[in-house]
Amino acid sequence: MRQNPRVTELGEKTARIRVLWLIKGLGPGGAERLLVSSARVADHARFDYSAAYLRPDKTQLVEALERGGVQCERLTQGCLRNLTWPLALRRRLQTVDIVHSHSPLLAGIARIAARTLPRSRRPVTVSTEHNIWENFALPTRLLNAVTARLDARRWAVSGEVRRSMWRPLRRDARVLVHGIVQGETPVTNDARIRVRAELGIAADAVVTITVANLRREKDYPTLLHAAARALGANPNLVMLAVGQGPLASEIDDLHRRLGLGDRFQLLGYRTDVRELLAAADIFVLSSAHEGLPVSIMEAMSVGLPVVATAVGGVPEAVEDGITGRLVPPGDPQRLADAIVQLAADADGRALMGESGRVRSRVFDIRSAVGTQQEAYAELARH
Repeated sequence: MRQNPRVTELGEKTARIRVLWLIKGLGPGGAERLLVSSARVADHARFDYSAAYLRPDKTQLVEALERGGVQCERLTQGCLRNLTWPLALRRRLQTVDIVHSHSPLLAGIARIAARTLPRSRRPVTVSTEHNIWENFALPTRLLNAVTARLDARRWAVSGEVRRSMWRPLRRDARVLVHGIVQGETPVTNDARIRVRAELGIAADAVVTITVANLRREKDYPTLLHAAARALGANPNLVMLAVGQGPLASEIDDLHRRLGLGDRFQLLGYRTDVRELLAAADIFVLSSAHEGLPVSIMEAMSVGLPVVATAVGGVPEAVEDGITGRLVPPGDPQRLADAIVQLAADADGRALMGESGRVRSRVFDIRSAVGTQQEAYAELARH
């Protein structure tokens, strides 16, 4: 594959470093959204970025990633049980200089596939761990553990993610806090009014919002049981949840059985998350497992106080009593109490929201991308 030239300050043409981002799917998850943000701030004059993925049902962010200058391709045209995709991946690896995996399963396969190639056509492999290892299936965890040292660089998105790794691998893993694109145009109050009107929410209602896919690790049952208690305690409270996923029917059924009605709205997949955040007063996350949630960074950046479970990297982002409230996982009563108390305290919400806005400035995706690009350049030279 012919590399694309770039022009140096001396007017000489050099080849762009070819980087392949490898991920299981391109749906609206945290790791996937980080790639979209990374594409927006990356140095496309110096690096030729592309992305490869597997899941045919997870394509919502393909268009956004390609608008950011990253060409996307699916490695298999059939279902995931079609095991020809490792061969397609092996062929694809021969066309790049760096392969950066953002999925533990694909990372393990990519490391092995790369080692089957002649040195002249073998890319350098690096990886980012986005979630704690306990959240991976045991075969994936074992594959990751056995092959991880084949990477030239390994990053973890939080200290807790690094601590969850197989002990012998922690020493070489580096914590690299990712983030969001800073300096976005603020959402206006008109958007808040419009979104509330669209959803049938009164102007004086206290609104909570959750942005999380409908997956086991997000623990929606605890959120819904907490909602039943909180909504009963505060008649002025309305709760929203944005997300889609494999547990949709199960969560819909629990929503009906608890009688939550329109005061807890399951909104599904939305592309206007920033506007929805601006329409809310409190951000809530009930996860059982986490890495470092992008949704919390986004909520803090627009000035929302956070009520969340103290799991994974969440306590590294949310300071209890300062930028929000932290509660134990799996405890709907403690979660409901925190929501009700904050909903009744407008001054406290304002103070925590402003503290969170200031704190969120450390979550700048440009810093993480800059670190990664320095590593790409260094590794491509060797």
